[in-house]
Amino acid sequence: MAEKTILKALAGETQAVPPVWLMRQAGRYLPEYKATRAKAGDFLTLCYTPELAAEVTLQPIRRYGFDGAILFADILLVPQALGADLWFVTGEGPRLSTIDGPADFDALKPAGAIHETLSPVYETVRILSKELPGETTLIGFAGAPWTVATYMIAGRGTPDQGPAHALRQENPAVFDALMERITEATILYLSAQVEAGAEVVKVFDSWAGSLKGEAFRRYALEPARRIVAALKERHPGLPVIVFPREAGEFYEGFHAATGADCVALDNSVDADWAAAHVQTKGCVQGNLDPKLMVTGGEALVAETKRIVRAFSGGPHIFNLGHGITPDANPENVHRMLEAIRG
Repeated sequence: MAEKTILKALAGETQAVPPVWLMRQAGRYLPEYKATRAKAGDFLTLCYTPELAAEVTLQPIRRYGFDGAILFADILLVPQALGADLWFVTGEGPRLSTIDGPADFDALKPAGAIHETLSPVYETVRILSKELPGETTLIGFAGAPWTVATYMIAGRGTPDQGPAHALRQENPAVFDALMERITEATILYLSAQVEAGAEVVKVFDSWAGSLKGEAFRRYALEPARRIVAALKERHPGLPVIVFPREAGEFYEGFHAATGADCVALDNSVDADWAAAHVQTKGCVQGNLDPKLMVTGGEALVAETKRIVRAFSGGPHIFNLGHGITPDANPENVHRMLEAIRG
């Protein structure tokens, strides 16, 4: 079997050339993605049609030869599987039915009922585990409980996650019950992805940065710890990546506090600081500014090389500090890869 450089990094190995993949690498910046998306008709049909979801996962691997392929799905499929209504508004993004109080929570399905809705996702993983090149690592994923809860409470993305913070403070019983339900569902969902063939899983806490102090520990750190522990008990040796976006000083110690094999860093964190304070405890992933995939030029090359250099003393998976944006230039991805791989 070909050596998988991502698995080596996750096992703690320092490599002369870091492995690389990009968050949202299958997406709207690629013309072939747009063609497949048009064929599907709408976003959710694309997510739930295994052959098409596998195709868009494979597209960036064919084009760029990334070291990892991340399953094409969406973090809001779990709320839908729990019984929330989910739809997408063109140009505006996702919309969900909201959780405002006990009656809304009581209407949700139990965590164990998610597989009925999510079985097409597991089929996508099975297809990918057969079709990916031998050297490419298959990455499964889910949203973290706090981030998923913010969408379920507000019914949409919000700039400050205000509705979720309000429910947390005004109705802690409902909020805690929701977090518990999402945590249980996330463990089951990721475990099923591993059983279908995912070799690594990643937990995305996109809105972790809006939690401060004790709230961060309770609602970002503790659910991550529980998810990692449960997955490793079910699947010994499974590597887990956690992404507490905009965690700031909480990045330090996050490996030890959660048991994660790799901590993904957003681009607000300086790579030299992270090398000294985070990478000393395990693999890090990141953390090029996604804007450079739009602007390109010498700045892209210089910053890519600087990040590679900063993390060259320990295990590192090169990635962006957040997802690649629809206005990114596909040629800039080639430029970045040249700067990494020489």
